[in-house]
Formats: sequence, C-alpha cells, structure tokens
Amino acid sequence: MARMPSAERRRQLTEAAIRAMARDGVARTTTRSIAAEAGVSLSVFHYCFDSKQALIESVITTLTDHSVTMVKEAIRPRATLEETVRTGFQAYWDHVRAHPDEHMLTYELTQYALRQPGFEHLARRQYELYGDTYAELIDQLRRTMGFQLRVPVSALARYLGAMTDGLTLNYLVLGDEAAWTDILDTVTAHIAGLVA
Repeated sequence: MARMPSAERRRQLTEAAIRAMARDGVARTTTRSIAAEAGVSLSVFHYCFDSKQALIESVITTLTDHSVTMVKEAIRPRATLEETVRTGFQAYWDHVRAHPDEHMLTYELTQYALRQPGFEHLARRQYELYGDTYAELIDQLRRTMGFQLRVPVSALARYLGAMTDGLTLNYLVLGDEAAWTDILDTVTAHIAGLVA
C-alpha cells in the first residue's frame, strides 16, 4: 500500500464512508466495511480516526461541502438578483437530483447524531454550517450587488436553511421533479421581495 499523507488518507476514508453509508445506512456501516470500501487495512482506519464521532463529523462536514461548493461556484452576480438567486438554487437542485443518496444520508446522519448520547453537537454543527454558509453567501451578494435586506442576515440565512431542508426532504419522499420549477420560481420571488 502506498504511503499517503494522513490528511489525504482521512479524505479517502471519509469519501469511502459516505459511499458505504449511502448504500448500507449509517447503522449498518462498520469501520471494517469503510476500510474495505477504501481498500485499506482496519489499522489504517483507526490511525486516521480515533473515534466514530470523529468519522461522523468528517462525513457531515464533507457532505455539506459537496453541496455548498456547487452553490458557491454557481452564485455569481447576474443581471438581476432574481436571476442570481435562481441560479444558486438551480445548482443546489441539480446536485440533489444527481446525488439523492448523499442528501438522504444527511438526514440519516442528523437523526443518528441526535439519538446517540454525546453526538448531539454534530447535528447542531451540521445545521450551523448550513446557516453560516447562507449568511456568507448573502453577505457576498450584498457587497457585490449593493442591496439591502428587509430582514436580518441571520434570520434570512436560517429561513433559507429551513426552506432548502424542507424542499429537499419533500423531493426525496415524493420524487416530484416537475414541481420544482414552480417551487424554485416561488422561492426566488419571495427572496427578492425581502430586498429593499
């Protein structure tokens, strides 16, 4: 087995854990199955992660980064605020459609963390990451596009997190792709209405 820097090995194991958990579920995924998925020995896994909590935290952060990276790359100022917001949501929606198992896994991880004593802070961290990301994107757009909000940034960030969360879960349960165009248009119009 080739030597690899520990940070890179952790990334490899985290991505393997995401694949295994998305396929088998969090409860049925073992450290042994993750090591096998990554093609490494169990001792390499234990060298990189000293606890299941550390692994779950790495998985939650990485899954959040997968979605956030797409949106950050897509959200560039367009001709109008509506167009800019719509493009960001479209990038997220495209990611949900392309990776439904990853998004389903985020909900499973949240429930898992909330039910495991000592893991609750991981679920909180997951949702704080969502809020922080939205706040960062809102501030970035405010600076580049020069608009003011009718609501505090923190309130809009949490609202966007809750709305995105609900829409994603709704899609994962109902699978109604056709409804999303109207929903995204409605959300975009509503957000534009919160700009002074």
